[in-house]
Amino acid sequence: MRVSEFRQAVLDEFGSGFGRVVTSDLVLTEFGGRTADQAIGAGEDAREVWMALCRAADVPTSRWHGAGLPLPRS
Repeated sequence: MRVSEFRQAVLDEFGSGFGRVVTSDLVLTEFGGRTADQAIGAGEDAREVWMALCRAADVPTSRWHGAGLPLPRS
């Protein structure tokens, strides 16, 4: 997962306003108490940050995979 795909996944799941709050304020214990923004900024793998964010925010597992990927063309 690229960082741009991570950002799109956050937007898709949480919306623009709440997505910014979640990534900047929600502490991820899996990343030493850093937020998603801090973890991404420190070079952590975007997919791993996304998964930790999903767990911390109680995102249903059915929406963890494929998030942030472009929709197939029809």
